[in-house]
Amino acid sequence: MAQYVLWLFLIIDYYIWFTYMFKYAMIYKTKGTCSTSIDVELKDGVIDSVKFTGGCNGNLQGISALVKGMKPEEAISRLKGIRCGFKPTSCPDQLAHALEEMIAQ
Repeated sequence: MAQYVLWLFLIIDYYIWFTYMFKYAMIYKTKGTCSTSIDVELKDGVIDSVKFTGGCNGNLQGISALVKGMKPEEAISRLKGIRCGFKPTSCPDQLAHALEEMIAQ
């Protein structure tokens, strides 16, 4: 029985290591913004790249450059809740939602 428990812990430990040590990518479909999707890649537990499809090209390139190398939790705390005009969300807010979804998995 102890061997099975040890193997289970090793498998869980490997899964956690594998998740953070290698790239994890997601294409997030945005809701309520001019951009239609966000392609996000995490590597070693930090944001490796962000690419928006649609939206304000210059501004979104700037956001992508600023969050590169940042921990997802830090980016979420900075971006979540930002609104675009009278919309209840924005492209930065949608990026925060995408990152939340990624780290929840």
